[in-house]
Amino acid sequence: MSVMSTLNVSASGMTAQRTRMDLIAQNIANVNTTRTDDNKPYVRQTVVFKERSQDNTNFDKALTSAQTGVGYKKNVGTGVKIDKIVEDHVTAMKKVYDPNHPDADEEGYVTYPNVDTVTEMTNLIDANRSYEANVTAFNATKNMLLKALDIGG
Repeated sequence: MSVMSTLNVSASGMTAQRTRMDLIAQNIANVNTTRTDDNKPYVRQTVVFKERSQDNTNFDKALTSAQTGVGYKKNVGTGVKIDKIVEDHVTAMKKVYDPNHPDADEEGYVTYPNVDTVTEMTNLIDANRSYEANVTAFNATKNMLLKALDIGG
């Protein structure tokens, strides 16, 4: 793996975590949105990451080949990419009895998004720390490059 690809791996991680933080912020902003453009309550969204690989080798094969030296390929993993953004249909929507609400159903219940603020804040802290770890790795690589230039000069 070249030094420049090391920078690309860290940069891809920062981009992925920034997108994750944006989605978390969107979820928190819509915690009380009972009606979207399609007249349905907002549904929590999450991001799915995927390994960005030049030869589509999965992690298990890459680890085994790196340990044994058999079939080892240079530049197996080149970072992370966003595979897709999905709606969370596993977590139940919240129903609150409020017959005076304009979005109440015939029984008087309002369906609120399946966004839990505590979960979102926990995920935000996790994404922020992952972003910071990628920044640290990026800066460490950059500093090594600068030191190498000093040695050569």
